[in-house]
Amino acid sequence: MRKSTLALIALLCVITNFAQASSACKGHFINPITDVCWSCLFPLTIGKSKIVNSDYPDTENPKLPVCSCHADYGDRVGITIGYWEPTAIVDVTKNPYCMVNFGIKLPIKNQSLGGSNFSDVDGRNAFYYVHWYKYPLIHWLQILMSSGCMETEDFDLAYLSELDPQWNDSELSFIENPEAVLFSNPVARASCALDATTALTKTAIDKLFWCQGSQGSTYPLTGFVAHQASPLQAAVLLVERTDFKLHRFAAIRDSIGKYTPENPAICKPKYSAIMPKSRYRYELVNTIPDAKHCYPFGKSVTTFETGHVNPKDGDNFGFLVWKKRNCCFL
Repeated sequence: MRKSTLALIALLCVITNFAQASSACKGHFINPITDVCWSCLFPLTIGKSKIVNSDYPDTENPKLPVCSCHADYGDRVGITIGYWEPTAIVDVTKNPYCMVNFGIKLPIKNQSLGGSNFSDVDGRNAFYYVHWYKYPLIHWLQILMSSGCMETEDFDLAYLSELDPQWNDSELSFIENPEAVLFSNPVARASCALDATTALTKTAIDKLFWCQGSQGSTYPLTGFVAHQASPLQAAVLLVERTDFKLHRFAAIRDSIGKYTPENPAICKPKYSAIMPKSRYRYELVNTIPDAKHCYPFGKSVTTFETGHVNPKDGDNFGFLVWKKRNCCFL
């Protein structure tokens, strides 16, 4: 814990020393206490029973309250718990190398890489950059003591879209994701209406992985957003797309809310090529933080975006991503 904290402080010092301010790059460093929606941790469950209730929708939880997982020194018995964990922070911006959640712009001289030559807006079409950071907040604050029930990786910049040649090239992205052609027809797109409706009151439908609820289509996995309803809608869509993209790269693991003695799936997070979007929610932390609410992936932003966007800040957004954690608390 101490080593990871010192490494984070050192990284921030280096970034700050070499970064520069920019009038077009708005944002601020996230306060892990006041800017975080701590009620978004809930509901908290043991087995199927809710220990702490919440108005936020939840996913499936194990039926049994007791679990047994294999360790290096033999099997250990614990309890099956479920809660929502903050695991990542995400910048979405039209300004290349603008690190919104740190309030700085990296002084990269050659910014032609990553699509900075593209027009920011063309009618209702837009192009944004995304930066994804691993953010193991529960581990830093030592809220839990069971390492199997939280992310323990160090803070890290996991994805920088400016360095991804596919982010501004739809044809190149299609080569890696050829299944996109299957979902570019009216029937597939019409099915997204069901996903959007469900996400208004519950979690989105995992089986409709080509949809991101009210935000639109999962594909293409690029920074282009066609027919954006609003900048915030486009930003949320790109958070969801990037999460999906990182799952395709096997960069993110997810826990599973199932346990039986014969199939102890809860004991170890698994990699999946398809993002289980029902197990994700997000919170606005920049440029206007909202520490009182979080929203399931796919939920329409029209229900809350009023008052959460400042036109003077430009199209710069920061998000805290929450992930459902089911585990065997040993």
